[in-house]
Amino acid sequence: MNDSIIVIGGGIVGLSCALELRRRGADVTLLETGVCGGQASGAAAGMLAPYSEVPEAPDEFFALCRESLELYPAWQRSVREDSGLDFEYTECGSLYAAYHEADLPALESRLRWQRRHGSSGRILRGAELREAEPGLSGEVRAALWTPQESHVYAPDFVAALKEACLRSGVRIRERLGALELAAWEPRIEARSRGGEVFAAGQAVVCTGAWAGEWSARLGLRIPVQPIRGQICAYEWREERAPLRHMVFCSQGYLVQKANGTLVCGASEDVAGFDTSVTERGIARLMRWNKRVLPALGQAEPFHRWAGLRPATLDGRPLIGRLERAERVLFAAGHYRNGILLSPVTAKLIGDCAEGRPLPDWQRAFRPERFGAAAR
Repeated sequence: MNDSIIVIGGGIVGLSCALELRRRGADVTLLETGVCGGQASGAAAGMLAPYSEVPEAPDEFFALCRESLELYPAWQRSVREDSGLDFEYTECGSLYAAYHEADLPALESRLRWQRRHGSSGRILRGAELREAEPGLSGEVRAALWTPQESHVYAPDFVAALKEACLRSGVRIRERLGALELAAWEPRIEARSRGGEVFAAGQAVVCTGAWAGEWSARLGLRIPVQPIRGQICAYEWREERAPLRHMVFCSQGYLVQKANGTLVCGASEDVAGFDTSVTERGIARLMRWNKRVLPALGQAEPFHRWAGLRPATLDGRPLIGRLERAERVLFAAGHYRNGILLSPVTAKLIGDCAEGRPLPDWQRAFRPERFGAAAR
C-alpha cells in the first residue's frame, strides 16, 4: 500500500489499525489527544471470550468476535516479536456458572449452537466441576466450560502494541488536545488544538467513546455513548487457591492475572464521561462475587477503577469506509469488546484502506447505517 494515513485515537483499536496499516506499507501517523491506552484500553480486564459474552445467538457480531479470537494467537505473537516486549496471554478457558436447575436448559441451548460454531465445550457438574475449579461455590450447580477462550493483561499488551508501532515506523503524536478534521477533500487535514496541521491521503477514526463528536462535522449520525464500567481487584497470591479459568455468571466475571491479582467486573452505568469510582458500583460487585468464590467473603479489594466503554445503539461497532467522505474510515464503538476485536478490526481497516471489498455479512458494521445527522 503506497499511501499516507492518519489514525486518530491511540487506544488498542487505533494502535492495532496503525500497526496493520504500516505492515501493509502505508506511511502512518497516529494522533492521540492524551496518551495512548489512557482510556478504555488500559482499564480493561482483557478477556477474549466471545462464547461467554455473546450468549444469545450466532449473529454477525458473534461471527466478528469469533473470527478475531481465531486471529489472536498469531496476532499477539507478532506483537510480541515486533515490540520485543513480553505480556501475559493466557489460554485458560472459561466457565459460565449456573445456580439453578431451571438455568440448565438455557445453558444446554447455548452449548448446542456454540458447538456448531467452533466451541469444543461441554457442561461440567458435580465432582468434575469441583475438580476443574476447586474454589467455586457449592451453590453453583453446573458450568459451561469453553476451552477456546483466553485473556491478556491489557496495560502491558497496549504498551507492547505502542512499541511495535514505533519500531515499525509509525509516527505517534500524543497530548495534542482536541483534534479537528479540517478537510477530507482533496486530502485529509487534521488540526490540533495548538494549530498543528497533519495531512494524509486517508484517515481512520478510532476515538472510542468520543466518536460521536465527529457527527456534526461529517453530517453523519454517530450514536456512540460512554458506558462507565467499574472494576475492582483483589490480591490473590500463594496463600489462596488460584482461579484456573475465567469465571462468568449473569452478574459479571472473575479473572486471575499472573501478577497475583484477581479482577472482578464489571458494574455498568451511564454517567457521561465521568470515570470516578462509586461505592455503589463496587458494592454491587462485592455482593455477587462471593457467591461465585466464597473466599472473597473475607477479602477486600486493594484497587478500584473505572473505564468508559463506547456503546452504539445496536451494540455493534462502526467499521468501514464512509460513502459521503471516501477518504475517512471508522473503527469505533466496540463497547466492551475492544481488546477482543482489535485484530479483526485492524484486518478489516487494512482491507478497506487498500480498496478491497468486505464480505456481505460485515455490512452489519457499516458506520453510516444510522443515517444522516439531524440539521
